[in-house]
Amino acid sequence: MQSNDVALLGQSVDQLISNLPQRISSPLYRWFQECPDKVAARDHLGQVCTYRELVERVRQTMDVLRGQGVGAGDRVLLINENCVALIVCVLALSELDAVSVVVNARLAAPEIARISTHCEPRLTVCFLDSKAAEVHWHGLAQGSVIALHGARLGMVPGSAEAPSTEDDATLPTQQRVCAMIYTTGTTGDPKGVMLTHRNILFVSAVTSVLRGMYAQDRIYCVLPISHVFGLSAVFLASLYVGAELVLADRFDAAGTLQTLKERQITGMFGVPTSFAKLIEYTRAQGIGPAEMPRLRFIYSGGSPLDPTIKLETEQLFGLTLLNAYGMTESGPTICQVRHNERLDSCSVGRPLPGMDVKVLDPQGQPVALGDVGELHVRGPNVMRGYFRNPEATAAVIDAEGFLNTGDLVRLDASGNVHIAGRSKELIIHSGFNVYPPEVEAVLASHPDVVLCAVLGEAVVGNENVIAYVQPSVGSGLDEAMLQAFIKPLLTPYKRPARIVFMEQLPTAPSGKVLKHQLKR
Repeated sequence: MQSNDVALLGQSVDQLISNLPQRISSPLYRWFQECPDKVAARDHLGQVCTYRELVERVRQTMDVLRGQGVGAGDRVLLINENCVALIVCVLALSELDAVSVVVNARLAAPEIARISTHCEPRLTVCFLDSKAAEVHWHGLAQGSVIALHGARLGMVPGSAEAPSTEDDATLPTQQRVCAMIYTTGTTGDPKGVMLTHRNILFVSAVTSVLRGMYAQDRIYCVLPISHVFGLSAVFLASLYVGAELVLADRFDAAGTLQTLKERQITGMFGVPTSFAKLIEYTRAQGIGPAEMPRLRFIYSGGSPLDPTIKLETEQLFGLTLLNAYGMTESGPTICQVRHNERLDSCSVGRPLPGMDVKVLDPQGQPVALGDVGELHVRGPNVMRGYFRNPEATAAVIDAEGFLNTGDLVRLDASGNVHIAGRSKELIIHSGFNVYPPEVEAVLASHPDVVLCAVLGEAVVGNENVIAYVQPSVGSGLDEAMLQAFIKPLLTPYKRPARIVFMEQLPTAPSGKVLKHQLKR
């Protein structure tokens, strides 16, 4: 661990790990003791609660869940959008040693049905103040509606025979599974990533410190808590330091700017598409840097950040857009730019302290410094495994505990990680390697490109580069104009064989572009 990290953490990583609390809900009680009347969370529905009120809501929700038969090791499916009632349920389930299976209500009904069938929940909860969740509620075999602290929760009991999460009762509390996030329910057989209290607490503790978060912060959380970025690195990291969490159910550029100003937000987390939409909106409305809210920090993650979005966001907010990287299976954070560092590149920073990193070639041998290879990581944040899928677990976690991320990266001399792309998304055109993020960065540098995505298309004896582009409304940008723009910026084998213009690229609730939908 570098001395800079020791100074930021105020202790060694071993000491930090040994001092972690038992459950993801444990920090709540610290702040209840220290500042009970401080606002803990508020949402777009007008729900506001102090730390004292949050503890009371958690205790009452625990009683309700017990009354529905929920006990230790049981899985509870939470069909949700961000709201105070959701964080109350997650914390109450933590206290009961049960497992939160958080699923975004905007998923299609068949996708949620596949997840439900796979995880066999003891109970399904729909947050009926969400229009999307209410739609799913009407599609379920309806149970009871419970009014709780101004929220309406639809509860559908599962099978009384639904088995508990395997072997958890014999493990120390920190090592028990507290959350399951599904990663591929939209494309095939769903895989439930089992995250333990220790996995998430490590990420919450380390990332909050490395981001410089503290109790006086007001953190804007529009990232879905059903996504591990929103769950661990925003919601639970904010709770860890005793900050105020300001919840929004979905991203809207105008609404976001209004909330940032009205609530005097100090920290915002987003995916690159969120910042791209803010840039487009402020440009269209003639809003300049002088009229922007004054934040203390802004962080990007969830998908590769291109240089144009980084530069224009920094110019707009007058702040460095700090970057991070991870995946669901690592809870999520693997690398992070420290709050006291200012990197001009789109590097995702150095690995978290306490993590072991290997960058390997296709033969499993370490690559030379600066060369591209596949990233393998080991640390306290690496998942227990995939729920009831030991084969899939063994395919990504080796006997030494290293997780194969499937991402192609290179390390610079300072130890910073630079993302080249997904190994499965690598395009080999005429024998040359083409990394989609590199091409996407050039496309995104055009002032009329809002979003873009680059994929490979198999043709006889080769693989072509195909680009999908969402232009600014009314820009008049066409393929010939964009091809002429990128021609001097990309070597011929990297240039798209075809550019497809779309009014709107498909994105997940987190804001990440859904490349698998473009492939279809």
